[in-house]
Amino acid sequence: MAVNRPCEVDLERNAANHAPLSPLGFIERAAAVHPQRLAVVHGDRRFTWAQTYERSRRLASALTRAGIERGQTVAAMLANTPEMVEAHFGVPMAGAVLNALNTRLDASAIAFMLRHGEARAILVDREFSPTIAAALRELDQTLVVIDIDDPDYSGAGARIGSMDYESFLAGGDPGYAWQPPADEWEAIALNYTSGTTGNPKGVVYHHRGAYLNAIGNLLTWAMPHHSVYLWTLPMFHCNGWCFPWGITANAGTHVCLRRVDAEVIFRLIREHRVTHFCGAPIVHTTLINAPDAFRAGITHRVSAMVAGAAPPAAMIEGMERIGFDLTHVYGLTEVYGPAAVCERQADWAELDVQSRANKNSRQGVRYLLQEGLTVMNPDTMTPVPADGETMGEIMFRGNITMKGYLKNPQATQEAFAGGWFRSGDLAVMHPDGYVKIKDRSKDIIISGGENISSIELEDVITRHPAVLLAAVVAQPDAKWGETPCAFVELKASASVTEQALIDYCRESLARFKVPRKVVFCTLPKTSTGKIQKFVLREQARSASAIDT
Repeated sequence: MAVNRPCEVDLERNAANHAPLSPLGFIERAAAVHPQRLAVVHGDRRFTWAQTYERSRRLASALTRAGIERGQTVAAMLANTPEMVEAHFGVPMAGAVLNALNTRLDASAIAFMLRHGEARAILVDREFSPTIAAALRELDQTLVVIDIDDPDYSGAGARIGSMDYESFLAGGDPGYAWQPPADEWEAIALNYTSGTTGNPKGVVYHHRGAYLNAIGNLLTWAMPHHSVYLWTLPMFHCNGWCFPWGITANAGTHVCLRRVDAEVIFRLIREHRVTHFCGAPIVHTTLINAPDAFRAGITHRVSAMVAGAAPPAAMIEGMERIGFDLTHVYGLTEVYGPAAVCERQADWAELDVQSRANKNSRQGVRYLLQEGLTVMNPDTMTPVPADGETMGEIMFRGNITMKGYLKNPQATQEAFAGGWFRSGDLAVMHPDGYVKIKDRSKDIIISGGENISSIELEDVITRHPAVLLAAVVAQPDAKWGETPCAFVELKASASVTEQALIDYCRESLARFKVPRKVVFCTLPKTSTGKIQKFVLREQARSASAIDT
């Protein structure tokens, strides 16, 4: 028997009642409604929303004239500068996909990403030109290289392309008639994340997800109109957690920052009355431990967002002491950055600092615009009891979840098996519905907000002629959240010092990936020869407690 559905009869989608969601419309609106409002600040440079929109359109036009076609990749090796803000709009306005590269990586890692992502052009800050020059020498493809010479940078580095950014923009049309994507499922960005192997996976974002997470950030943080946002978070990290698009939707002000420096951060907060900033625990720890004189003259309330390792009581207490309001979020590259928040309840304010820290250190509940967050048994795909004891895997699903991994259908299928995105993080569900991570099944170490693959590090260590076996685990660190701790079993009659092995790792790895501590021992193994990492994790935690 047919079901009568009167409200569905002869009512179809059309151009008047349906449009694909894309964050590109945010900048058009900001420029139209608030053309003269300050949009971007960097050193002595100031751009209004009208100017930023024009520069972004020029970039889109110039890329198109340079031969960049819809769906092709444009990479960016940039600091937090106005050009990076513009790239988040200009690149997708050209129909291209933005691949923001981690400026801390070495040339080989960058070369892999450029090759794997099939980049056709790259924007390069002069500071990072030596790394990009070395990476380009490893490639068998030719890229359009556009140099950016930031007036606020006075260090080493040379131009390596045939065109500088301002000249490139001058060749673009300020009235470029860009078009939103015909399908909101189209890719807007490509981000690489460490996995359980040395080669990173390419995470593909779509316009719909970028739009929704940008709005989700505003709602979750209750950000008022025209917020002033300081870029302490790298814009290359999950596209700055979608804040390049979100602050634009807010018609706020982007205050740029090349590198984290406590004195500069406090000066910018004071001068521009910064209202919000984000970062890994190390950013907040740096501010808490800065001289009191740096904070002189800051009288307004500042909101801070922290992700990565759970904030300890000392951090929460310290942020309260300096008058900053701290919000703890959780997510992964695969869910556009933060997709869960430790949303505070009114009665938490009555708790002592330690009890409040215990509440705030949890990963929390789903973002408003993420459809699902749960903890399930990964084998049976059934939710674990909400008892705060039974462990399962954190899983997400909804609109702020990646399209999948580029050119890696097997990894994509595994990540989405069962109709949920499997985070790889092991957690419990508390009776109040708040999630708390207990371990990481992927053995990823999160240090200063950066992911480090333990397997990649183990591979490097075991190349040393004196090493028989190596196992790397996370060791708690007051400054970085976590650092790599390497447990090494040497070959019979072989010898090497801790410092020599650390120096050996520095020859092959980015500095932040190098182990801070090396322990020589016979590695604990199961009867089948598998290394018992849980034993090593406990040793690393115990050693960290003794050191502190």
